[in-house]
Amino acid sequence: MRQPTDGTTRRGKLHEEGAAATPRGDLMQIGQVAERTGLSLRTIRFYEENGLVIPTARSDGGFRLYSEADVARLDVVKRMKPLGFTLEEMQELLGLLHDLEHATAGRSELVDRLRMFHEAATARVTALREQLAVAEGFAGNLAEHLHSQR
Repeated sequence: MRQPTDGTTRRGKLHEEGAAATPRGDLMQIGQVAERTGLSLRTIRFYEENGLVIPTARSDGGFRLYSEADVARLDVVKRMKPLGFTLEEMQELLGLLHDLEHATAGRSELVDRLRMFHEAATARVTALREQLAVAEGFAGNLAEHLHSQR
């Protein structure tokens, strides 16, 4: 993943932008974020440890505080997970989405990269549908066996 040229990491830069743009009253504690996203506290912390989301701020007591943008990042990660995307791919897409939102030049390259993610996601959804059809067929087969044993 490309790093910004201003000396900050992408994650640090996102963290600073979120902190500056979000009033402290609009921030949520990790329990509220878990409830909104359906992710466990442990999973949210894991994603933080791996740089996918960084709390926008900390309370005076040291509690993680998340913004709407942080929740949106977690929602993207949550949707990528069942499709088998790696943590690195998740990080790349999150960076890409951020870059697209803020880019003034080079947008066509960013859109091409986004198109590649879309194609990969579509292929993975198709594979999941095929697996689901096999699983449903198996469950139906078992139901037939149960019915014949009555």
